[in-house]
Amino acid sequence: MTGKLYIVGVGPGHHDHMTFRAKQVIEESNTIVGYETYVNLVEDLISGKEVYRYAMTQEVERAHQCIDLAKSGKIVSLVSSGDPGIYGMAGLIYEILAEEGWDRKNGLYVEVVPGISSLNSCAALVGSPLMTDFAVVSMSDLLVPWEIIIKRVEAAAQGDYVIVIYNPSSKKRIHQLQDTRKILLKYRSPTTPVA
Repeated sequence: MTGKLYIVGVGPGHHDHMTFRAKQVIEESNTIVGYETYVNLVEDLISGKEVYRYAMTQEVERAHQCIDLAKSGKIVSLVSSGDPGIYGMAGLIYEILAEEGWDRKNGLYVEVVPGISSLNSCAALVGSPLMTDFAVVSMSDLLVPWEIIIKRVEAAAQGDYVIVIYNPSSKKRIHQLQDTRKILLKYRSPTTPVA
């Protein structure tokens, strides 16, 4: 049996927001891997399947396991909330495969199944479509130094973009959102809508 690896975006949480293709590949898969919270989102779709649940911060281990399982012949769905290409697992999977010399045409079958991202859902929910131009910036400095993130925020604010902020704070990161607010207030009115 030839293995496959699907990197599946399951949307923002409710099955109404999951694509038909996402449901289709999860059904086809015999193995499901993901961060525990994301696996729980599809619990009713994975009965009888081999399931691997991971804690937060185990992204690299998760990615390697998915690749290894697929190479062993399994059909694997790596589930992510939202879209796996937006601050998700797709990039990490492709990085690891590239390091291994993966050949898209002749190597392991890999398919990214896009999902509805939280930025789309939130914009629709608050009635503020992301029209013309907009910027998306993550406040997480786990992989990108804070000095670079702050430059991106400054550039987006100067450019008068609608700005979508991911990962605004955590238990360890509390100053980032406050610093971002100060920058935005240099260019925007304090009455600018925020959601």
